[in-house]
Amino acid sequence: MLTIGKLSRLTGVKVPTIRYYEQIGLLSCPERSEGGQRIYEMAVGQRLSFIRHARELGFSLDDIRELLTLSDEPDQSCAAVDEIAKRQLVEIEKRITRLTALKTEMRRMLDQCACQTVSTCRVIEVLGDHTLCTDDH
Repeated sequence: MLTIGKLSRLTGVKVPTIRYYEQIGLLSCPERSEGGQRIYEMAVGQRLSFIRHARELGFSLDDIRELLTLSDEPDQSCAAVDEIAKRQLVEIEKRITRLTALKTEMRRMLDQCACQTVSTCRVIEVLGDHTLCTDDH
């Protein structure tokens, strides 16, 4: 059995986040000690680690909720899990494309800057006039 503080240290998830996950139903509400302290079983730590890792990979809370529901039924097909993961991969690829365009634009602004004064700074000029950008970001 773990207190919320121990669970937090074990999983690397902050206490307010653990409470939030309880509020939105990603974690079940724990039992309480006689003193009113939350008491968690080790299985909650595994579930919380799952949530944390999924968040690190960029999954939305709704997707995580669905993945947790699917993981609670281990004998079913994983086609739905694969579909969620494929959607997430598409989103990651979109972000990479957007970030690559942003990187290119930043590099172009810096390359065109004469590094003289702020009044002639290309970075300031481009930030002030989006039409000077090569892409719509």
